Amino acid sequence: MTRLLALLAAVWLGWTGAATAGCGASADPCEINLGAYHVRLPDGEIKGAILYIHGYGGSGAGALRPKDWVNTALARGYALIAPDGIPYAEGRGRGWSFIPGRRILRDEPVFLAAVRDDAARRFGFDPDQVILSGFSIGGSMTSYMTCQQPDAFAAYAPVAGGFWRPHPTECAGAVRLLHTHGWTDGTVPLEGRVLRGEDATDPGALMQGDIFYTLRMWREVNACNQLRADRFVTKGAFMRRAWDRCADGSALEFALFPGGHVVPDGWAEMMLDWYEGL
Repeated sequence: MTRLLALLAAVWLGWTGAATAGCGASADPCEINLGAYHVRLPDGEIKGAILYIHGYGGSGAGALRPKDWVNTALARGYALIAPDGIPYAEGRGRGWSFIPGRRILRDEPVFLAAVRDDAARRFGFDPDQVILSGFSIGGSMTSYMTCQQPDAFAAYAPVAGGFWRPHPTECAGAVRLLHTHGWTDGTVPLEGRVLRGEDATDPGALMQGDIFYTLRMWREVNACNQLRADRFVTKGAFMRRAWDRCADGSALEFALFPGGHVVPDGWAEMMLDWYEGL
């Protein structure tokens, strides 16, 4: 009986370790100069990696708890990397320092690139085969990274997050991007919303941007000369439109689903099919 209990405990502990993000074999996060990040690794060979930016008040460890997209990505051979945002005051979790007009507390693009390179070195995958993604304000951080450094990652896949007002007026170059958003998202509505202040003329205003304006901007950045999408695909829950007649090496798709402020089931399968088809 003692041996049986010991065996069951070992199995339980092994399962728990496999489902918990840490730093490889360690349960503790990976530490670098600018912060920390968490990792979950697939069984067998690592095909690529997804660097995933958590939402408002979240954490890297929380972002990688077992769920539909996490399980799918691991099963397809992708390492998952989730950095920790900067702690908010009064125990309100973590976030990211990038919003226009706000004080910058950390150079986030430098931090994200450092996380990518450190993880690639530690765990033996190609740093040029890393997708940058994120949810909510993490999707916004992904969008700004896309605009500022379009060649830093192999592709970009924000979910439920875009630019803030004032929108950027230009980006550094053409992008490879799949934006996913919920039709009924009330936290980050497709048209944006005012979080603080009266309107855009208020110097203290804090306003989410317009996703459709952002898509028009991506079309301009990618030199897509047509307004109408080239392809419309409805598969499962996703209604997708893609612009194909654009700059060489670029890619642009928009996926809408009939839900709210969530990472929808099936997202990882769709996103990775898109990425692997580039």
